[in-house]
Amino acid sequence: MAAAPAKPATDPGLAAHVLARLGFGARPGDVEALVSLGYRRWLDLQLTPPPGDDPATATRLAAAVLRIKYNAGDPAKKQEWPAVDEMRPLATLAQPIDQLWPLLADRDKHDGAERRRPLLETISASLIRASYSEYPLRELLVEFWHDHFNVDAWDQEQVAIGLPSYDRDVIRPHCFGNFRAFLEAVATSSAMLYYLSNRSSRAGSANENYARELFELHTLGRAAYLNDKYDRWREVPGALQGKPSGYIDQDVYEAARALTGWTVEDGTGIDGHRKLPATGRFAYVETWHDGYQKRVLATEFDAFQPAMADGRKVLDLVAYHPATARFLCTKLARRLVADEPPSGLVDKAVAVWLRSRKAPDQIAQTIRVIATSPEFAASRGQKLRRPRALIAGFIRATGIEMTPTEGLINEMANAGQRMFGVPPPTGLADNTDVFVGTNAMRRRWLILIGLAENYWGTGAFQPSARMGGTIPTARAAAAYWLRATAGQADPEAVAAIAGSFDRPSDVPVGPRGNPDTEKRLARIAALAAMAPGFQSC
Repeated sequence: MAAAPAKPATDPGLAAHVLARLGFGARPGDVEALVSLGYRRWLDLQLTPPPGDDPATATRLAAAVLRIKYNAGDPAKKQEWPAVDEMRPLATLAQPIDQLWPLLADRDKHDGAERRRPLLETISASLIRASYSEYPLRELLVEFWHDHFNVDAWDQEQVAIGLPSYDRDVIRPHCFGNFRAFLEAVATSSAMLYYLSNRSSRAGSANENYARELFELHTLGRAAYLNDKYDRWREVPGALQGKPSGYIDQDVYEAARALTGWTVEDGTGIDGHRKLPATGRFAYVETWHDGYQKRVLATEFDAFQPAMADGRKVLDLVAYHPATARFLCTKLARRLVADEPPSGLVDKAVAVWLRSRKAPDQIAQTIRVIATSPEFAASRGQKLRRPRALIAGFIRATGIEMTPTEGLINEMANAGQRMFGVPPPTGLADNTDVFVGTNAMRRRWLILIGLAENYWGTGAFQPSARMGGTIPTARAAAAYWLRATAGQADPEAVAAIAGSFDRPSDVPVGPRGNPDTEKRLARIAALAAMAPGFQSC
C-alpha cells in the first residue's frame, strides 16, 4: 500500500495569514511557495534580509520617476532658479545628507519644491518597496520604527532634507538589530535633532523636548512616568538600590543636561570666531556641553567625562531598563498580533528582549517569539490594513505595475496615513479606530477604485491579462478577485458584487479588448478588495 502523502509543514490558511500580517499580502503563488518552504524557514529568511533591496525591487526604484513642477524664481527677490516641469528619477534616495543640505544653505538658488523632493521620493520608495519587495517583513518593521521614532518632515524643511538619510542610514539598517545601537543612531540623526530640538540644547539652557520624548515615547513609556507619585528620586521604588521602577521630571531635566552639545553641522556660530560647517551631519560641540555632575535614574554621573559619555550613559540606562522592554514588546505585539495584545505573549517577548539586550539581533529575536506564538496564529482578521498596506496588498494581488504619484500620496494622507507627516511625536496610532468611520472608509474605497482605474496616473490595469482565458461573467470575475484579495469567495459577496452592474451576472462582462470590459473587470477587482476579508488581515 502506498504511503500517505506527507502533511505540509505549514497550513495554507496560516500561510495566507502570515503573508497578510507580516507583509502586505500574497501575490499569485506566494501561499504555495510559503507552504512548500515552511513558515519557520520563511520567517528566518525574512528576519535576516541581505543589505539593500532585492534586485527586482532595486530595478523598480531605479526606473521610477516622479513629476516635479514649479515656476521660475522672481529676480526682484533675488531668486535665481529657472522654471522646471519634468519627470525626475528618485535621485535623492542614495545621496548623503551633505549633498542635499545646500538646498537649505543656498535657498535663493532653489524653489521650495526641491526641498520637499527628498520627502516625496522617500514616500514613493516606501510604496514601491511595500508593493514589490521580496522582504515585506522588513518593510513592515521599517514603518513600525518610523512611527515609533516619529519625525514630521512635512512641517520642517530640515527634517525633509534629512529624511532619506534617516530612512536609509538609521531606520532600515537597525529595524531587526540591537535597540541600544538603534537608539544612538536616532539620537544623532539630523532629522531627530531638528524635530525634537536637541540641536539647540546648550549648557545653561538645556532643551528638554528630546529628553522627555526619549523617556516617554522612545523607551520607558508613559506608564513608567511616576512624577504624580514621587517628587524626589530617592522616593521612587528601587531607586536606593540603583534600580528605579520608573522616571520622574528630575530624570528628564538631568538627561537633557547630559545631551547638551549634540547638534547638527548647519552653519550655526559656535562662538564669536567660529562656525559649524553647513553639511547637515551630526556634530558634538564640547563648549556647548554641560559637563557638571548629574544624576539620571538613580545613577551618578561624574563631572567632566569624555566627549558624549554623558549622553551615551543616558542611552544605556533607558535602553536597558525593564520598563523599556515592556513598552516596546507591547507595541510590537500590538502591531503584529492585536490592538489589545495578550499579556502572556507580551511577557514572553519581554523575557527574550531582556535576555538578548546585548545581541546584535535583539529585535529579530523578539519578533520571532511573537510571530511563532499560538496567539499570533489565532489572530487572523484582528487588524485593519493601514492605507499603505491597502495599496501594497492590492498591487500584490492584482499585479498592477504601479509607479507612485503625488495624487496617490495625497489620497493616502486623506485616508489617514500621511507618511512622515504626523505632527505629534507619538506618531501614527496603531489601532483600528484611527482608520474607521464614514469618511475614512470612503477614502479607503476610493484608493482601491483609483488604483484599479488609474485615477492618479500610477499605472494602467488590465485585469483580463491577469485572469487569463475567456472574458468571464460578472459572477465568475467576482469570485476570482475575492479569492485573489481575500483568499475566499463568500457567496453573498459574490452576489453583491456581480449584481452591482447593469447587465446580467451570468453573461460575459463584455467583448475582449474593449476598454469598457477592462474597466468593468477592474471595478470588480476593486469591489472585491473592499470586502472585510481584504480590509482586515
